[in-house]
Amino acid sequence: MSELKHTPLHALHVELGGKMVPFAGYDMPVQYPLGVKREHEHTRRACGLFDVSHMGQILLRGPRPAEALETLVPADIVGLAEGMQRYALFTAEEGGILDDLMVVNGGDHLYLVVNAACREQDIAHLRRGLPDHEVEVVDRGLLALQGPAAAEVMQRLCPEACEMVFMQHGHFTIEGIDVWVSRSGYTGEDGFEMSVAAEQTEALARRLLGEEEVEAIGLGARDSLRLEAGLCLYGHDIDTETTPVEAGLIWAIGKPRRRGGERAGGFPGADLILHQVAEKDHRRKRVGLLGEGRAPVREGAELYDAEDNRLGRVTSGGFGPSVGRPVSMGYVAIEASEVGTTVYAEVRGKRLPMTVTRMPFVTPGYHRG
Repeated sequence: MSELKHTPLHALHVELGGKMVPFAGYDMPVQYPLGVKREHEHTRRACGLFDVSHMGQILLRGPRPAEALETLVPADIVGLAEGMQRYALFTAEEGGILDDLMVVNGGDHLYLVVNAACREQDIAHLRRGLPDHEVEVVDRGLLALQGPAAAEVMQRLCPEACEMVFMQHGHFTIEGIDVWVSRSGYTGEDGFEMSVAAEQTEALARRLLGEEEVEAIGLGARDSLRLEAGLCLYGHDIDTETTPVEAGLIWAIGKPRRRGGERAGGFPGADLILHQVAEKDHRRKRVGLLGEGRAPVREGAELYDAEDNRLGRVTSGGFGPSVGRPVSMGYVAIEASEVGTTVYAEVRGKRLPMTVTRMPFVTPGYHRG
């Protein structure tokens, strides 16, 4: 077993009493003494600080980088304005999803943030698919400040960043530290993600934690927060066996890339994916599921109808602290995907009723201006 890697904040996590666990090849805090539930609630109520430095940060340079990247993703990258960020998917020739990522138009280059578990394969995929372009992996820390009080905190430290709206990106200085900031995150709340030189990451984190609204938050609460926000976790809710259409991510397929668009297709798996978009020809769908009582329904639980026919399975699940009920997401046969449908999850030999519902499970707090 290879030795776990450390983010620039590893010593700080230990100092703060973080319970460290292996995650995507890194030694990461799953929780702090506050505990997962209270960390979750604090983020929804005030502001949490997350270390996401394990994620891959990449600069893509070369001729027409937006057009080049569109050969690997179905998103509209050419139409992405400078200083804006967009969610995208690396797709496979068979139509499945290789990873999800964020893409920023940096003017003469693109800035990508990819998942830690897929980092090496994504870098190889980019270099193989775009041999005429420079794929630079940058050694930087990445912090996520999330919650309704995030803007109040940033207003004190970097008021210019507060002028941005959801999915906007800019370069700023916070008390002498150069920071790449995007108004985004993965909790369903308003917030900011901050890329910073590795050697300055701890100083910035300590400065943010010095604000009374801010608590350090671990991977456990990050997972429950993104689940309540209806956001996918790669390798669980989306993978190479799942198409963007089945995953309910049609919105990540840019209109210019669809049939009849000015740059239709041209990405891996386009024939199948665009057929599913146009013809609604898919047999299963990702849905939200609300449980009854308190018993959580977790990943792997099989889903059935009242006649004992298997419908699908849960891909993420737990108790939603902000919802006050068990929340899950998973895939069901298309005929069982209508909102209001009752399905039954098998948990320790019992069939627990769950109701198909819209996502997100909580009202998003994104700052759209």
